[in-house]
Amino acid sequence: MVSGTGPAPNQADTVAFWRGLWSEPVNHSEGPWTEVVASQCASITPMDLVTITPDDVAEAVRRAPNWKSPGLDGLHHYWLKGFVVCHTVLARQFQEALNHKSLPSLFTTGITHLVPKDQGTTDPNANTAPSRVYRPYTRH
Repeated sequence: MVSGTGPAPNQADTVAFWRGLWSEPVNHSEGPWTEVVASQCASITPMDLVTITPDDVAEAVRRAPNWKSPGLDGLHHYWLKGFVVCHTVLARQFQEALNHKSLPSLFTTGITHLVPKDQGTTDPNANTAPSRVYRPYTRH
């Protein structure tokens, strides 16, 4: 259901638009610019090692809004706040992701909602909700 002024967007057109963006393989250019960036970054002092603790997860979750739209995980922060036993597991998983310099796809995949603009629905805003489990990871 659309809560805006004007007609609802055509579902077939909307699906075709997003499928065209997300279904095509992406070919990233690994051209000479990557070498320029690497040389510019060579003089940057590396960060100190970071250790993520269950208390870090609890603090990040505590500050998060309870009922924001969940991502693919379907979790609201409300539940992460209450299930404190999960904080230890999440801290361990976040630490593993940090140590291996690799994020699980659940962290990097979101759900996009088309939100009508004030004056109509012909050009809606696209808002993507990332996984709620990912938020504490980004707040450390």
